[in-house]
Amino acid sequence: MFAGHDPLLIALSVVIAILGGYTGFGLAARVRGTGIAGRRMFLACAAFFLAVGVWTMHFVAMLAAPIPLHATYLVLPTVVSFLICALVMGISLFFVSLGEPSHMRLVVSALLLGLGIASMHYVGIHGLSGSFHIEHQRPMIMASVAIAVGAAYGGLRIFLDRHGGMRLALSATAFGIAVSGMHFTAMHGMRFVPETPFDHAASGLAVSREALALIVSPLCFLIVFGFLLLLVPEPVSRALNSAPAGQADTDAIYAQAATLDGSTPDSAAAQMEQGRLRHRLDGGPSGVAAVTRVPVEGADGTRFVEIGQIRSIKANAHYTLVHDGRRERMCPWAISQAEARLDRATFMRVHRSHIVSLPFVSLIRKEGDGAVVELDGEVPHLVPVSRAKIAELRARLGLVRRGV
Repeated sequence: MFAGHDPLLIALSVVIAILGGYTGFGLAARVRGTGIAGRRMFLACAAFFLAVGVWTMHFVAMLAAPIPLHATYLVLPTVVSFLICALVMGISLFFVSLGEPSHMRLVVSALLLGLGIASMHYVGIHGLSGSFHIEHQRPMIMASVAIAVGAAYGGLRIFLDRHGGMRLALSATAFGIAVSGMHFTAMHGMRFVPETPFDHAASGLAVSREALALIVSPLCFLIVFGFLLLLVPEPVSRALNSAPAGQADTDAIYAQAATLDGSTPDSAAAQMEQGRLRHRLDGGPSGVAAVTRVPVEGADGTRFVEIGQIRSIKANAHYTLVHDGRRERMCPWAISQAEARLDRATFMRVHRSHIVSLPFVSLIRKEGDGAVVELDGEVPHLVPVSRAKIAELRARLGLVRRGV
């Protein structure tokens, strides 16, 4: 399969596929929880970087292949191959991002994306022009398509699960290796049959291998730039909440929490006890019974999430986004409505746009003028804390100096 290939260019093609997958699916994972404009931007950028990554990997690998001398690349099929890749990437990501994802929708999207990747490969291959024609082995075609569909399924699974950090890196590595494996599997089943120049005359504008290398090189740098840019931490909003009038007595009780010794709560039970103390001090919700389930919208209708599964709630225009430790889902409640209906012994509004479940807080640290907390779950995530709420939150988490 690799006979006659340049090993350095093979390695570069695999790296490009991995970086393109990491950047593309990292951007796609940020689609949920953003407004309409932000969702469109992230989807477009994700599709673009995935398409550029896969397409660039293909042509870097082609530069590594021992193709016949004096072969050229027809411009039209080469451009069409990229457009196919970008189109199916965008459609697949958009399709699975609508409403509540389902397994059937994921499978259909993966099938579409896999067929698109395979089509991009074979259209690009047949953009080669020279004194030869290309033959393919049917079993290798089927194997390469199966690998492409599998790689697409895994990549879309990354998107839906909102993997981050090391898990995203491992998943992107698997995706890049799978896409590269699809390419080299297809190449293994391909052979060039010599012809005379008169039997196979090139038609249309064509570029040489050297010109293709000049096109591919800046795309490689673009992928690396996008990857490095994605590694930059997201800024945390530093908007402050002003303390409501009439809470002076309650704030005085928590004033001592501003000078903490950095101790952590022993268990979730300790956190709950601190929450109950605060609950009693505040007198509980004003005439509103705490709910046990929260409605969330899905493609098939309205479902309900048990409050024990909720990690955080984030304001999103007139609605909210409920995070269950795995992903965010839209809730028809406004942030103020959610605050009024949730049990204040367990939940706390730590920011004008965020409510957190105290038992799931696994980390708190200073961040600019405010702070951030990390909430435990299958997919841990960070939530900002406004400066006005830091003392109260740390007190409720049991972070109060002993003997004060």
